[in-house]
Amino acid sequence: MPTQQKRCFWVNLDNQLYIDYHDHEWGVPIYDDQKLFEMIILEGAQAGLSWETVLKKRKAYQKHFLNFDAHKISKFTQKDIDKLCQNPEIIRNRLKIESTISNAKAFLKIKETESFSDFLWQFVDGKPIKNSWRQRGQVPAFTKESDLMSKELKKKGFRFVGSTICYAFMQAVGMVSDHTIDCFRYTKVNGKK
Repeated sequence: MPTQQKRCFWVNLDNQLYIDYHDHEWGVPIYDDQKLFEMIILEGAQAGLSWETVLKKRKAYQKHFLNFDAHKISKFTQKDIDKLCQNPEIIRNRLKIESTISNAKAFLKIKETESFSDFLWQFVDGKPIKNSWRQRGQVPAFTKESDLMSKELKKKGFRFVGSTICYAFMQAVGMVSDHTIDCFRYTKVNGKK
């Protein structure tokens, strides 16, 4: 019987979707503006819920939010919002749905002067912070970098971007590498042998 690869403590080993997300996406640096926009929306949707819930609804989010095309989302009307609030395929929280629209507008405003990627990656000086945590208790919920990101995103008009959400986002998109050292992905993501 093959031995199970060691993964980060938060991975639900009963859920293949979760395993695949951890093994192929989480902590891998992303620089694509649209993908970063998608991830910040999904992290905001997760507030108060589990990431597993969001992963299960991710394809529906991509469908109903038009592959996270900010130009199209920014034009959503009250009728669109009402329809989304009735859709069981996504998280039916009116404030989160409305924030997706306002965040799309804020995203487009940033892109008038710089890439969203450059704006976000400045909070880690353009390169991933590589941590070497041994156990779950060492992994922070927020940092000075996520505090600053949250503050600046809010100034730009973003919602559902508190410091804890921003830190989870930074972990997800590889701005911070928080695979614990016993996780098989640690060496792969950090480029260590």
